[in-house]
Amino acid sequence: MDDAYGVLREVFGYDDFRAGQVEAVSAPIAGRDALVLLPTGSGKSLCYQVPALVFARRALGTSIVVSPLIALMQDQVDTLKGRGVRAAVLNSHQDVGERREVLAALAAGELELLYVSPERAAMPSFRRAVSKIPVAMLAVDEAHCVSQWGHDFRPDYLKIGELRDVVDAPVIALTATATNRVMAEIEARLNLDRPTIVRGDFGRPNLRFLVEHAKARAERLAAVERELDSAGLLRRAARGRAIVYCSTRKTTEAVSKALRTKGVAAGHYHAGRTKLARERAQRAFGAGRTKVLVATNAFGMGIDYADVRLIVHFDAPGSLEAYYQEAGRAGRDGAPATCLMLFAPSDLVRQRKIGMSGGEATEDRREDALEAVGRYANALLCRQQQLVAHFVGEDDRACGTCDVCTNPDAVTAAIEEADERRPTITELPAEHRQIIVDAVDRLRRPVGKTNLARALRGGRAKSLARGGLLTLPEYGKLAEFDEPSVIAAIEGLLEAGVLVRTGRRFPTIWMAGKAVREKQPTSTTTTRRTGSIARDLDNYRKRMARKLKWKAYMVMQRRVLLAIDRQRPDSHDDLLRIPGLGPAKVARFGDDILDIVRRNE
Repeated sequence: MDDAYGVLREVFGYDDFRAGQVEAVSAPIAGRDALVLLPTGSGKSLCYQVPALVFARRALGTSIVVSPLIALMQDQVDTLKGRGVRAAVLNSHQDVGERREVLAALAAGELELLYVSPERAAMPSFRRAVSKIPVAMLAVDEAHCVSQWGHDFRPDYLKIGELRDVVDAPVIALTATATNRVMAEIEARLNLDRPTIVRGDFGRPNLRFLVEHAKARAERLAAVERELDSAGLLRRAARGRAIVYCSTRKTTEAVSKALRTKGVAAGHYHAGRTKLARERAQRAFGAGRTKVLVATNAFGMGIDYADVRLIVHFDAPGSLEAYYQEAGRAGRDGAPATCLMLFAPSDLVRQRKIGMSGGEATEDRREDALEAVGRYANALLCRQQQLVAHFVGEDDRACGTCDVCTNPDAVTAAIEEADERRPTITELPAEHRQIIVDAVDRLRRPVGKTNLARALRGGRAKSLARGGLLTLPEYGKLAEFDEPSVIAAIEGLLEAGVLVRTGRRFPTIWMAGKAVREKQPTSTTTTRRTGSIARDLDNYRKRMARKLKWKAYMVMQRRVLLAIDRQRPDSHDDLLRIPGLGPAKVARFGDDILDIVRRNE
């Protein structure tokens, strides 16, 4: 470790490692694999950067770092170059010439560190290039992305293990959010050989964790305003900043607008905004021109502001892993900060819809994650103690600052009041449950459970006509029961396997074992049926057309955006192969198009 301490002092200017870093750094230097779980803000990057520079000084080759966020990779490379480190990045934002230049430097042994995206690392051409050079170490950052039980699964991470077929070097996998189950899957997926396991201390004594039970948007906005005031962020000369996380783009815009009407300097950030708009929002927040940024989780990995005094989750998140990673962006300077989760059971319903994707295993993972969020919000146990236990096992240390520790009676009263507000569920008798089954069996196509419940109660909403619900013989037969009770009965039939969920993004109800007859598309439906990429591209071309005072087709024709949706290009070269774009449009719009494709992967 003498060489490691030398690199730490000479390159990074630190005299000593933080807790957990010594074990993480020493493992690859000794030729062993390592699996590192350290909380957000604890210096994970040094755990692979220091060994990489030790290996470079020993002339053992280049270290490869796989990381999922292009902007973060570029920031790290720029920082390393400023410290005199020979580092480079390889990603889809580069043109052919830039990528060739990086690969040439790699082949010539001129690089100490090379950062690549998981998509690039999975390419056969990259594996061939790596197989021809000495590789000192493979580092996999945000390694929880390899796990289908993780909160941010990325399919391309599954192919990283294939690099071990061509790389004979120690592997270090790092994450800030992994349960024991996720850690086990990382170890298996990356073919780690008896790795050194490093688990840091997940306690953050300077953070005060709060949960407030609030359903109405007005209640939630009042809570945000109250906490902003408590953090001193409503004063004109306020120091520090706040991030408000929302589950949808629409909510993000509504909350930021509501705060601005109250005189709060608030911006908003989500993946549906143009690249320029996102950059402006982030620059204004970074420079302190806006003290509050309202964002979806698109404002994510790599965010590192020392003086975030408040993190609010306006909607409950989809998992405790996501929550702890986002909440952990508060108080990086060690000063006190507050993390508030606003919660209602309806938040979990919304998260089910947002995270909807096919497959029973995926649904099981999502349900486990949402149940953990619900337990966290409703348990009379120290908030920080619960979070630490979720990642590293039982912890008997109470933080003394969270709402449960400081005011357990008020927390108990809030939970009881929330329970009282929930509707009483009446269990439907067997003959009435059979009415539900008969109605579903008679349907021509799957329908949403809420629309089904409303039709069976005699509702007249326009949406009921589209599925043929208004003409069912069972229409209105369950009018004596309230809607939550009918929905609960449908859920019971789903759990019993009598009914099944179909569909991905928006789940619908269908009979178990009954084939879903595909609707034959007409020419109109064929031309209008598009994926999420095509829809986002269509919105993008309309925005650009307004900005440039062009017709929409002059930005790109519809057949071009449909071709992009089908082919999923990941580079400017790929875009140039799509008929109808051409070099000028690729140069002008290419980065934005690729950004839209990546967001929808």
